[in-house]
Order: sequence, then structure tokens, then C-alpha cells
Amino acid sequence: MTALPILYSFRRCPYAMRARMALWTAGVAVELREVKLAAKPPQLAEASPKATVPVLVLEDGTVLDESLAIMRWALAQNDPEGWLAGDDPALISRNDGPFKHHLDRYKYPNRYPDEAGGDEATFRLDHRTHGLSVLLDLDARLGMSAYLRGDRPTLADIALFPFIRQFANTDRDWFDAQGLPHVQEWLERHLASDLFKAVMPKFAPWQAGDPPIRFGP
Repeated sequence: MTALPILYSFRRCPYAMRARMALWTAGVAVELREVKLAAKPPQLAEASPKATVPVLVLEDGTVLDESLAIMRWALAQNDPEGWLAGDDPALISRNDGPFKHHLDRYKYPNRYPDEAGGDEATFRLDHRTHGLSVLLDLDARLGMSAYLRGDRPTLADIALFPFIRQFANTDRDWFDAQGLPHVQEWLERHLASDLFKAVMPKFAPWQAGDPPIRFGP
């Protein structure tokens, strides 16, 4: 196989998910190295001391170890669907900052014992409520257009989608019962999309010496 950029990824990680979606849409093929988070390959840390996915190592040795940087780099190579026109740093920052903060504590309250103060159940539900408030704002926005920046998906939609998917899946029955009709419809469109299906196949964790896996359209 001709040398390709190397992407260290983890299938369910929302950061890696949005990076894969941008690479796929841009038509940028990569050598995929699926990472088992409990047993990360040393090559990942050698590429990026943070050792978190996603990490993209370009053919010239340049390393991109932030998902948004990977998305924007890929779309700068080729942006056939005009995603960059919908780059919304303020909206993405609210997702990656406050919303992610509440999502983590709602989904994994046991990771924050000092913050929970011995009442994990209340702590979890408080953060669920704060996360819901962000989604209510998005629902009002999506009531005016099918997607966050107009009538078609753009970078902002794809940057937020994996995190809202994760929030919804934490307790899907509860999520489906909330007054979020526009967010729920928007989420279902992404989940049913050919793009999402294309970037979600399962691969065994990569080990040195494995045959390279070409990932891309």
C-alpha cells in the first residue's frame, strides 16, 4: 500500500469520530490504527506525548493531535460539501467546554468523587440538567433550520454530533422523552447517514507488524 497519513483512532471516541467523518468527507485516505485505550501502543505516545486519540501523522512527519485541527486540515485539502463555511468556533467551544464538562460528569460520575461529595446520584442528575439546558438552546436554533448553520450539515454539525450522540445514549429512554424535537430529529438524521455508517466499522486494536488498513472513500 502506498504510504498514507497515519490516523490513531478509537471507534467510540467522539473526538476521533468527528475527525474520521471530516477525513472521509474530504476524501483523504489514511492508514487507520485502532487504539485500545487500556493498552495504548507506544507508537501513539511517540507521535504525541498526550497519547490521546485522534492523532494524525502526515507523510512529512507533521503531527496533528487535536480533532478540530485534523478536521480543518482535511477540509483545507478538499471541501466538496462546503463544511468550512459552517465553521462556528463559538458554538464548537461551548460544546467542547461547558457541554463536555457536564457530559463527562453525567456519564461517568464515579470519576469525580471529590466533586460529587458522596452523593453521586444527585451529582449525576445535576450535570444532566445542565447538559440539557445547552441542548434546549440548540433545539431552538434547529427549529429555524434543519442544521446548525443552515439547510445542510457543515463542520459545526459534525463537530457537535458525536457528543450529543453520547449524551443521548447515556439514558436513551430519558433523552427521547425530553422536549427536544428538533435536536432529536437532527440526531437521527446523522445516525442514519451514509457518512456515519461509513466511519463506524469495527477493527481490531492495532499492533506493530499488522498489515496496514486503508481507511477512506
